[in-house]
Amino acid sequence: MKNNNLYFNSDSLNQNTSEDFERACKTLEFEKVLSVLASFAATEGAKEKIMTLRPSVSLEKIRDRQKEVSEAKFYIETKGTPSFGGAKDVTRHIAMAKKGAMLSMGALLEIAGVLTSVMALESYLTLGDKAPHLEGYKRSLIPNKFLRDKINSAILSEDLMADNASAKLFEIRRSIKTCANKVRDILQKYTSGSDSRYLQENIVTIRNGRYVVPVKNEYRGEVKGLIHDTSASGSTVFIEPMQVVETNNKLRTLEAEEKAEIERILYELSAECDRFSGDILTGYETLTSLAVIFAKAEMSHAFHACEPVMNTSKNVNLIEARHPLLDQSKAVPINVYLGKKFTTLVITGPNTGGKTVTLKTIGLLSLMAQTGLHIPASDGSTLPVFDCILADIGDEQSIEQSLSTFSSHMTNIVSFLKKIKDDSLVLFDELGAGTDPTEGAALAIAILSTLHERG
Repeated sequence: MKNNNLYFNSDSLNQNTSEDFERACKTLEFEKVLSVLASFAATEGAKEKIMTLRPSVSLEKIRDRQKEVSEAKFYIETKGTPSFGGAKDVTRHIAMAKKGAMLSMGALLEIAGVLTSVMALESYLTLGDKAPHLEGYKRSLIPNKFLRDKINSAILSEDLMADNASAKLFEIRRSIKTCANKVRDILQKYTSGSDSRYLQENIVTIRNGRYVVPVKNEYRGEVKGLIHDTSASGSTVFIEPMQVVETNNKLRTLEAEEKAEIERILYELSAECDRFSGDILTGYETLTSLAVIFAKAEMSHAFHACEPVMNTSKNVNLIEARHPLLDQSKAVPINVYLGKKFTTLVITGPNTGGKTVTLKTIGLLSLMAQTGLHIPASDGSTLPVFDCILADIGDEQSIEQSLSTFSSHMTNIVSFLKKIKDDSLVLFDELGAGTDPTEGAALAIAILSTLHERG
């Protein structure tokens, strides 16, 4: 594999060709195929990347991507499906760390999750020369057990840091516990002693971060202390007895020290993420690329698809091909041969006879193959690399331009005739329809003759 980082836009396409492919993708509903593919993806990043996939016109890159999928299928059949751990997109977190910002516990856990997935994938990809294209991706996976373990040992959840995250934090929290117990012991005489008659409930609660007792309003003068809150009805006042004010003050000081120590640890972990930022980002990009490849492999397996033989000889030979958006157990397979002995094929038959489905199948499978997907067809199926796919299928009536269906079709056809080259795939559905049958037939023959003359 020549490029470990898989970029998901089309390759070597000029603007006009790219626009033609985009239009063909829309006409043939290629986005629905991508949505199906995305359903097999293990990470959100892979799902997003899949929806941006577009065809390539580079035979070498198409073959490389097809081989990647075949190797991924081999891995799944040999070792089972790899674990991606639902890795999250951490690029924004890393960007913040590089600016010296303090990352949240949740962000750091997501980075640790990526590192865990990188380690799992690096250990999974062990077939070496049997899967040379995926071996290139493995070299971009740099495990970092040190940082992964450092984050996971310090942070228990998105809002909870471990006591052992540092020796100082352990001591602070031990002091907090001791101090809190002392406060509760002092207040116990109010909840269980003779003073309990002054309370609305025999409990110790917290208001404004300080331990208080709920005193009946009529007895507020009997409990000396600081009032921190009053109930909505006014029947209860929450008083901090004077005996615990000093201890509560100490407790607040310790809590401030705890917060400062937690922030110090988070800054330290964030700085570590900055230090390894290059490896982390490369690892995330690589595992996202692999998640896309393995999604393709899972879809290939589910659709009983095959790696098509890609060629430059304009030879189309689809064997038992099935439309990818139909129920694969019910779709009627088709065989299509085109290219060697003839370059123009006219499909005729009654309504609902499958003519449009056949055209869309040819177009969609061509788009899939050039996007690096296996195609739902039998082994030995062959497709060329089309430099352009032009499809005029369905009701093309344009209300915005006040064009009838026939006029809109003709507008498309005229633009196609200006663009076609030797390696273009042109798909017309009901050519010449929407006007007088005799004139339409003559027009269709003229258009097909022009296409045939241009090869």
